[in-house]
Amino acid sequence: MATWTIANLERQADGGVIVAHWRCDDSETVGSGDDAVTYTASSYGTCSFTPDADADDFVAYNDLTEATVIEWVKAEVDGDVVETALTDNISSQKTPTTFDGVPWND
Repeated sequence: MATWTIANLERQADGGVIVAHWRCDDSETVGSGDDAVTYTASSYGTCSFTPDADADDFVAYNDLTEATVIEWVKAEVDGDVVETALTDNISSQKTPTTFDGVPWND
């Protein structure tokens, strides 16, 4: 299951948030004990906002919760698309189709 966090907020003097720096992380562990392998994927980005302190739905900086800002971010970046990309990334790690290395060191 993906985990969303807000790393930082940039705001105006009136407390209106203009930029949210976000991160979404996901992982999957395959196997157990000493044979367990954990695959991870992460996405980081920013969202810009144009706050209106006179709007009915304006939330001042001091009244914000991380959950509220995550809702804003997910609406802007389409949270489902971000989470699907992380799941796809983990799937490709589990069953890679490309490899690297040199044959003389195998």
